[in-house]
Amino acid sequence: MFQPNLVLRCAIAIILFMHSIPGMFNNGINDFGNLYLNQVGFDPLGVYLAWAMKISHVVAGILFLANKYIKWAAWPTLFILVAGIFMVHLEHGWFVVGGGRNGVEFNFLLIAVIVHLLQEDRKSNNKNVKL
Repeated sequence: MFQPNLVLRCAIAIILFMHSIPGMFNNGINDFGNLYLNQVGFDPLGVYLAWAMKISHVVAGILFLANKYIKWAAWPTLFILVAGIFMVHLEHGWFVVGGGRNGVEFNFLLIAVIVHLLQEDRKSNNKNVKL
């Protein structure tokens, strides 16, 4: 059976997993909480926020793969990506590599893909409504 948006859902899931799971085992999440979030004003909650973000990425990745609860996967992820643009990436410009470093272009693409998945989910849910 054809799976709509399977390639996009798999790509987003892999990116979310790879942006989360390694940090759970190499102290990256704790460092992000302590060395960044606490320093920019979230002290003493930085580590907790960092773990909440990364756990939400893992859950969202699973939901995107399963093609279930797309809204619940998408909205927290979109919030985190937009916050990341304003808190981390915007000051570095557009480019991630090439014309710059650590810019917003990758987050922009992830946001566009997730918005597309939300739109497709909405369309498929509207088709299933019986009047």
